[in-house]
Amino acid sequence: MDIYQLDYVLHEPEESEGWMYLAEVPALQGCMAWGDTPAETLQELQDVARTLIELRKENGEPIPEELIRYSSPKGSLTITA
Repeated sequence: MDIYQLDYVLHEPEESEGWMYLAEVPALQGCMAWGDTPAETLQELQDVARTLIELRKENGEPIPEELIRYSSPKGSLTITA
């Protein structure tokens, strides 16, 4: 399983979007999601991105180079000692 890092943009609610938050991954065409809260919107965006990447893999389409792929999980921790 590959792990991808995706840069996203979270837009504040606007009347034209029905007063919902909009999030998108510019590097992944069609990867957009809407929600009532930022957390809900980003969760939906994860689901959409996962589906789009899986479809690209199934169809033999390239994954955009702008998406950073890791072959093992990485992260960072903040601790107080």
